[in-house]
Amino acid sequence: MLVLDICPGGELFYYISHLHRFSEDQARFYMAELVLAVEYLHEKGILYRDLKPENILIDVEGHIKVTDFGLSKPQFNARERTKSFCGSPEYMAPEMILNKGHSFTLDFYSMGVLLFEMLTGLPPHYNQNRMKMYHDIVNAKEVYPDFVSTDAASLMKQLLTKNPDNRLGSREGIVELKRHPFFKNTDWSAILNKTQPAPIKVKIFQSNFDR
Repeated sequence: MLVLDICPGGELFYYISHLHRFSEDQARFYMAELVLAVEYLHEKGILYRDLKPENILIDVEGHIKVTDFGLSKPQFNARERTKSFCGSPEYMAPEMILNKGHSFTLDFYSMGVLLFEMLTGLPPHYNQNRMKMYHDIVNAKEVYPDFVSTDAASLMKQLLTKNPDNRLGSREGIVELKRHPFFKNTDWSAILNKTQPAPIKVKIFQSNFDR
């Protein structure tokens, strides 16, 4: 059994769907908190495998909590590869779809999809035709809107690299993400200790979950 604190802020998905897209400062804050959460999981040997806005809850102060570990693989290390087919279609990495085996870099790909969705409103290859979406995840190039900054586009491109061996984080782990210029002004200590205020104020007297 996994017990969590009450998260009256609801799901990150709720805020994306209502705001349509986040500012880069908002997205940077939530990505930084997510980076630290995934870093902790990987250090504990947990491959998460289901990062998506519905699985990221918001606590009363506006900070994130990652939930739903039903697809996670514990006691995992960076040298391993596993071939279980699982995850949410919009966030699947190419290596999952191709059944080539996946590792911790799978989570990094999903983080790239999540950042893309926060900044644009939809995952990069979203399509109601699932087979077309799978085809595009494996083969198509991502298209970045003009309003996305150079640093944000650079981080997404490196996280959404089709070949997991060339993906950001494939060599030194998540520390590569933390060093990216997108996070150049991020105070990681403040993010870890939750002393940096969340950019979205939680309204606790309403439902913050998508219907």
